Amino acid sequence: MRAIVLGGGVVGVTTAYQLQKDGHEVVILERRAEVAAETSWGNAGMIAPGHSFVWSSPRAPMILLKSLVLKDQALRFKLSADPRLYSWSWLFLMECTAEKAKRNTLLKHRLAAYSQSVLREVVADEQIDYDRNDRGILYFYRNQQALDKGVEHMRLLESDGQLIKVLDRDTIVALDPALASAREKIAGGIHCPTDETGDPAKFTHALAAKVVERGGEIRTGTTITGIETSGDGVTGVLTDKGSCKGDAYVLALGCYSPLIAKTVGISLPIYPIKGYSLTIPIGNQPRPPTIASVDEHNLVAISRFGDRIRVTATAEFAGYDTSHKPADFAFMKGVTQELYPEGADYDRAEMWAGLRPMTPNNLPEFGRRRLGNLYLNTGHGHIGWTMSHGSARITADLIAGRRPAISMDGLLN
Repeated sequence: MRAIVLGGGVVGVTTAYQLQKDGHEVVILERRAEVAAETSWGNAGMIAPGHSFVWSSPRAPMILLKSLVLKDQALRFKLSADPRLYSWSWLFLMECTAEKAKRNTLLKHRLAAYSQSVLREVVADEQIDYDRNDRGILYFYRNQQALDKGVEHMRLLESDGQLIKVLDRDTIVALDPALASAREKIAGGIHCPTDETGDPAKFTHALAAKVVERGGEIRTGTTITGIETSGDGVTGVLTDKGSCKGDAYVLALGCYSPLIAKTVGISLPIYPIKGYSLTIPIGNQPRPPTIASVDEHNLVAISRFGDRIRVTATAEFAGYDTSHKPADFAFMKGVTQELYPEGADYDRAEMWAGLRPMTPNNLPEFGRRRLGNLYLNTGHGHIGWTMSHGSARITADLIAGRRPAISMDGLLN
């Protein structure tokens, strides 16, 4: 079978890899000059089943409301002329009940944990270097009340098999001495020792090279303009460089998936949520982070990629806008400097903003809609790197007519 994968981010490339493992001929179509050049480039790099909590929680509506006045909120709503922002936001708010948040979080954790197991198989098979750190992720709190609530909150994932360790401040500093100067600012934290980190763009480039070595084709600089159909099937993908034809098609375009799906009458509840990141060289600094961390008070995530650190923060409901200015990064940079004053060469920080393909319930879209040979693998939100590998395997299974290794109840519409 010839499979055409629409999108060259981590989701598209991992999908092509899994389809190729099944013996299929694969072609990836990517509009940028290289793979992993958008959302897959600038994210936190965390493989984090321990961070599977959905954003559509009972706390979210008030945070969004406050963000209209206060600019330091983790979730920010930016008024826009785009009507889709308001219709999508309404669907998001409808998911913000305690019951739905619990259900969606457990579904998300099921997929994330499975995906991590698939990633480990791929790493063992392919020996890919992507600045992997498997010492876990530390989620820390700045006061005892917040820590107690965080531990109680994390018990939900623990009940689903997530390994957690509750640590006091001294144990945290012993785990990562780079936090020694911030010791008094930390009440305690939760260590998820099975979580891990790694550079998703570096991984995606290396995996794409494996796909090409084995006969796959990656057409970069190719903009998809539409989908050709006949009856209840797809006959080709229209691009600025001509039509690309296959037997099966996978839509993995992230935030741009709903725009292409709409051309064939398929409505997808995916909307771009803007995120910001800094990539900072360590340089000659003596105390860089040795383990990834999330400051749960400020919702700033910090990962170590070899000789760099990646800092991410903020979720902005702002449409297809990736513009940014230095002031957008001041808070997250300040938090990181406070925690790791000798951790990196902060004056050389590289600024980036990109779009997360979010669904209202924070779960990706799988399977088919209306067209028998068009498969969805899109809408992975803020932990697409975490969920990509399992999602790719699930998509390959669905195309092959196999039952996926995990239950798809609640994940497959």
